[in-house]
Amino acid sequence: MTESAGQALLEVRDLTVHHGQLRALDRISLRVLPGEVYAIIGANGAGKSTLLRTIAGLHTPTEGSVLLDGRDVTKVRPERRATSGIAMVPEGRRLFGSLTVEENLLVGATYARKGPWNIERVYEMFGWMKDRRSQRTAQLSGGEQQSVAIGRALVANPRVLLLDELSLGLAPVVVQRIYGMMPQILAAGLTVLLVEQDVSQALQVASHLQCLLEGHTTLEGRPDEVTAEQVEAAYFGLGSPSPGSPPAGPERPPKGGPGGYGGAGSPPVSGVGLGGVVPSGEAQLWSGSTTSSRGS
Repeated sequence: MTESAGQALLEVRDLTVHHGQLRALDRISLRVLPGEVYAIIGANGAGKSTLLRTIAGLHTPTEGSVLLDGRDVTKVRPERRATSGIAMVPEGRRLFGSLTVEENLLVGATYARKGPWNIERVYEMFGWMKDRRSQRTAQLSGGEQQSVAIGRALVANPRVLLLDELSLGLAPVVVQRIYGMMPQILAAGLTVLLVEQDVSQALQVASHLQCLLEGHTTLEGRPDEVTAEQVEAAYFGLGSPSPGSPPAGPERPPKGGPGGYGGAGSPPVSGVGLGGVVPSGEAQLWSGSTTSSRGS
């Protein structure tokens, strides 16, 4: 991997996580460089959300470690990780519905680090929000609630922003609008690790991707270095190695070349809803539509 020479801001080493007797993650490793958008994709039950929650400190790993800027934070409590620079926008948004927009943002500022983000800056990024800051979040639309959840994480001034299923249950036009904010977020110096049910959207914004299947890594690389067929095989486990063995490295086409994302011959990719998606023998991965099914 060409990125290996860089200093990782966030690193996961051989992470294994259990839910009771179920092994949800098995020796997962990743390195996220400063300023990167690192995408985790995979079907329901792949372990994607478990990975983000473990990085945030909400799950305790059985084995392995989580490092932030070279410092081991595996045993650090979630609130201390927040003050160290890790903030998460959780799946389902998890807002306080009885509180107002501004009160939810103030919750996010509880463990805030010093930095460029404050409530006024969030209001500037989401133009509608200031005029409705006294409205209870339970009365907002799904897209508006997601915007508040992002703002709540930003006011903590994180170094690493964890985004879990941003597109869940939202109309495609709303998803595009939210992802349209990504350049502003990155311009402020943030690094993003996202879990996304919409494979197309993840490939469009990511500088690096990793596919999980039943707690194992089945594909890793840059979006312009993998083909649609490789992503589909990794996503569904078609011809993948047996669990516990390292995934075979796929043959990589030239960057931007035929069959690569962003180059001539690129496949038409549309949003993929993870709930109910089936292998290509029954339905095409690339012709699905975003659904509101819950991710892993």
